[in-house]
Amino acid sequence: MEISRTARGANRPALSLHIPEPATRPGDVPDFSRITVPEAGAMPCPDIATPEAQMRDMPYGLIRVLDEKGRAVGPWDPRLDEDTLRAGLRAMLKTRLFDERMFRAHRQGKTSFYMKSLGEEAIGAAQALMLEAGDMNFPSYRMLSWLMARDYPLIDLCNQIYSNERDPLRGRQLPILYSAREYGFYSLSGNVGSRFGHAVGWAMASAYKGGDAIAVGHVGDGTTAEGDFHEALTFASVYRAPVILCIENNQWAISSFSGIAGAGATTFAAKAIAYGMPGLRVDGNDFLAVCSATLWAAERARANHGPTLIEFFTYRAAGHSTSDDPTRYRPAEEAAQWPLGDPLERLKDHLIALGAWDAARHEALAAELTAEIRAASRQAEAVGTLGQSKPNPREMFEDVFAEPDWRIIEQRREAGV
Repeated sequence: MEISRTARGANRPALSLHIPEPATRPGDVPDFSRITVPEAGAMPCPDIATPEAQMRDMPYGLIRVLDEKGRAVGPWDPRLDEDTLRAGLRAMLKTRLFDERMFRAHRQGKTSFYMKSLGEEAIGAAQALMLEAGDMNFPSYRMLSWLMARDYPLIDLCNQIYSNERDPLRGRQLPILYSAREYGFYSLSGNVGSRFGHAVGWAMASAYKGGDAIAVGHVGDGTTAEGDFHEALTFASVYRAPVILCIENNQWAISSFSGIAGAGATTFAAKAIAYGMPGLRVDGNDFLAVCSATLWAAERARANHGPTLIEFFTYRAAGHSTSDDPTRYRPAEEAAQWPLGDPLERLKDHLIALGAWDAARHEALAAELTAEIRAASRQAEAVGTLGQSKPNPREMFEDVFAEPDWRIIEQRREAGV
């Protein structure tokens, strides 16, 4: 008997489209009850040679080392010496103080743009200290602490931010889009999705040449919804590229929350399973956990076991940039309620618990770094801030071709430089 199409669908509900919505909006009480925070030290640490198929539970846990009392516990404890811990704290504090100074400079009209790393300083600082000098970082925006950990000159940062004539990139990049090859820091890009593709390609080249350097790439949670992300994972998996691919899940991509990129369906680390690579989910506000996961993935890559995808679970405590007002799309008090705390305070508490730090030393360090930042900023301001000074226009015509093309020569002549 033939059933009519009308009868066949008579009892079906009408189709509806699911539109992800954040749990709270401005004016609401912050609510992170949806987030499960496991005990520190609860996650097992597999051997770096463990086949990926035996680690498919890893993307659904959360690697944590520091407990609520500031103690390092569990198998992921990297057992770092006190000097390394203090170096990490210094880099994180320096980043935070520098961010505050440059944010004020933007409000004073001294620069056109700025982006803070507030709440995410542990990631760059930890990886800069754990990876080797020859390794290359393909960073996203909030990786300034990498440069701080590797002692990149503050005056060069300030000159680029102020877009003055001593800008180390000679006016060829926007403020905060730093580039420092000697410090293992590949040029930042506004096209964040390109980070993974570049990192994978660089790592493949290193392996093809029989080198020993690995790459690390960074994107935000929003970028995981773009094609660049998936293309890079395919190449990394197929060619077993010696690369660490990091997703900074800071809950917000500009003004759209992570659910738009699929956070409500599964973890971002779980995307690794489809590509046959290990996926780790790490407390991004735990300096020791970031160090340990980075070391694990680096050792795996150097042993030719291929790539690792790491989701750093963290929170963007400030706005996306100086062009963004987060109070328009989330509760103003939300950052203070983030259940994984402040990465800087957690590392400080750990050092204090070890007897390797105290409030007086912390205050002295803050004063020292503030003076250093102030001096560099004033030195750069003496050269000129936005609109007062700029690189020589002839820089536009340099480094375009190995030998100047006739059109470049003619354009430079017409420009009178």
